[in-house]
Formats: sequence, structure tokens, C-alpha cells
Amino acid sequence: MEDIEHIPKELKLIDENGVRLDGRRFDELRPIRIEAGVLGRADGSAYVEWGGNKVLAAVYGPREAHPRHLQDPARALVQCRYNMAPFSVSDRKRPGPDRRSVEISKVISEAFSSVIFKEQFPRTSVDIFIEVLQADAGTRCAGLTAAAVAIADAGVPMKDLVTSCASGKIGGVVCLDLNKDEDNFGEADCPMAIVPRTGEIVLLQMDGHLTYDEFQKAMGLSIDAAKRIYDLQRDALRRRYSATVDEILREAAAAPAPSPAPAEVAFDSQLDDLGREGSP
Repeated sequence: MEDIEHIPKELKLIDENGVRLDGRRFDELRPIRIEAGVLGRADGSAYVEWGGNKVLAAVYGPREAHPRHLQDPARALVQCRYNMAPFSVSDRKRPGPDRRSVEISKVISEAFSSVIFKEQFPRTSVDIFIEVLQADAGTRCAGLTAAAVAIADAGVPMKDLVTSCASGKIGGVVCLDLNKDEDNFGEADCPMAIVPRTGEIVLLQMDGHLTYDEFQKAMGLSIDAAKRIYDLQRDALRRRYSATVDEILREAAAAPAPSPAPAEVAFDSQLDDLGREGSP
């Protein structure tokens, strides 16, 4: 039988002052860092650190869909592969896909299918790969946020970036962005994803039980947080491409001036000779 003595019997996830185990208030996000263009071989890529989560996303395409029987003559196929590395959790995970990974891959591919302009790329496939290097609850939200930046980095046209966040209930209080202990021992978890520009919800799931009012509060917290994460996504892309422009300008300034063509040299020498002949 599995040893469960290390699991706390009465873990207090939030105290009477509204302070959680990691010192956050109910409406605070964990620290988030996003970097775009971290892989040289992928068409687009991104890396996200979100609390204890470390997630890498890579995008390839649009490219010819294989096998060919999957090709749609009217639109592109959006495929996602979400995977947790065996070393991403404290207890080593069995390598390869499991039921949870297959389910998350499906809902993420459906989320992006609704925002990518698939009709512009018939018979092709946009392939999204999400690798969770370290897990600390909320990996599907972190993976979806990273994948959106990677798709934009690949230049795949879409309505807008997709931004994701989760809220849940711990100790009877609705809180934003649950960490691992809160996810394991809390009463509910509700991940969602939106298109900030249109307000469209492209992913919504719930594990646990929330009343109608609690659900409305959780949605409000997640949507407000998604707008903050959206700014971080855009800033990552801005840094990625502003750095590229700066490098181009530096290279142009450092490049030597082009040498004159032979015809220009001959014409200049003729002018010099005429000047010398006409001088007193």
C-alpha cells in the first residue's frame, strides 16, 4: 500500500487574514516569465516559467499534412501534442502519452482551431508541441499560453493571442492561480482560456464543485488575470522582434561603405585630370 503518512491531514491552505501558503492574496498570480524564439530549428517557439512550472512550446507549419488521408482540401489541420517529461514531477512519470496528456492535447488543439485562419492554408497542418519540463499545477494553462506565443512567433495568422489562467476554491475561498498543494487539497479548479480582443472563451473546464456565484467570481478573476498575462505575451514578442531590428541596425552601421564601381572611378579620375589641366 502506498505510504501516505507524508500527506498533511489538516492542511490550512488560506488563513483568517486571506493569506495563502505561498504568501499570496486570493487575487494574485504567481510570478510569470515569457520568452519568445528560444529554439532555432522550430518555425516558432516560446518558453514560460509560471510559478514552479517550466514549459517549452514549439510550432511547425503550416506544412503539408501527413499522412495524406488527414488532409482537408478546405482548411488546415491544427494538431497539438502535450507531454510531461518523466522528470517533471517528484515521482518519476512513465514516459509517453497517458489519458490526461491525450485529453489536454485535444482541448488545446480545439482552442487554437477556433482562432487560427485555417482556410488560408488548405491541405496543411499546424503542429504544436508542448513539453512540460517541470510541473507545479496549472500546466495546461502555462502550455497554452506558451503555445500562443510560439504560434505568433511562427507567423501563423490568427484572430489574436490566446491567454489562459485558472481559478479555484481553497478553504471555502475562491482564489486565482492555484499552486500544487492548493490544486491537490482544494475543493475546485477551473482552467479557462480566452481571446482577449474578442472576449471569446475557447477553453473552459472544471474539476470539483462551485456554486453559481463562486463560478462567476472565479471567471471574473481568471479573465482579469488573462488580460495581465496577455500584456506579458505581447511584451515577449515585442522583445523578440525589437532585438532583431536593433541587430539589423547595428550590422548596417558597422558594415564598410561600398567601394565605387570601376566606371565611377574612371569618371572621377577624368574630372581630376580636367581640373589639373585647367588650373593656372
